[in-house]
Amino acid sequence: MVIINCDMGEAFGLYKMGDDEGLMPEIDVANVACGFHGSDFNHMRSTVRLAKLHGVKVGAHPSLPDLQGFGRREMKIGREELTNCLLYQIGALKAFLDAEGVILNHIKPHGALYGMAARMEDVAEAVADAADVYKVPLFGMKGTLHETVYQRRGHTFVAEYYADLDYNAEGGLIITREHDAKDPTEAAARCLRALTEGKTRSVAGNDIAVGSDAICVHSDTPNAVAIAQAVREAVRPYLAAR
Repeated sequence: MVIINCDMGEAFGLYKMGDDEGLMPEIDVANVACGFHGSDFNHMRSTVRLAKLHGVKVGAHPSLPDLQGFGRREMKIGREELTNCLLYQIGALKAFLDAEGVILNHIKPHGALYGMAARMEDVAEAVADAADVYKVPLFGMKGTLHETVYQRRGHTFVAEYYADLDYNAEGGLIITREHDAKDPTEAAARCLRALTEGKTRSVAGNDIAVGSDAICVHSDTPNAVAIAQAVREAVRPYLAAR
């Protein structure tokens, strides 16, 4: 079985980002920004309320402290400082979840932090340190330190496949500062193959092994709603019950 998740709630003040209202009916889980790459206290609460209205589960989507760069630039940060950074953000979101009577479903690092945790052990350990406190599953990529460190630390690991990102020849994600629109039909076909065969085609043309417990769509992809709709239709027989 598979779930569809979306990185969202990333507007800030009067600045808008993504069509969260249009996406909610098409997803099962929302990864809500916690204020360090996008979002703020008003948007966190409104996104939690929107998810609750649609019966969508909510996880924390914490980032490196880089609002200007939308969390898509790497930085040097020690394990203890990073753990504290994550605890701070997740705690903020959990306050709004508690206020709305919604359970924290999982933790999923955002952007550059996600990529760093995939290949840097101290970063992956810091993510697991934060998860020790909240005791919820961690989302990540199969065949990376996400899987090995999180599972070694005793955390439930949920392997993701990305509907709207490209993969390099080694199986890593190609994370760009801004996401381009993707063909919904092609994205849906890629997701179905990842789900049924456990493989996807890289930009270099080779097949790589991928996990697909969850399929992710980014709310800031220009045609995210169309992609989510196409993916949901393609994988409908495999969808987990909400």
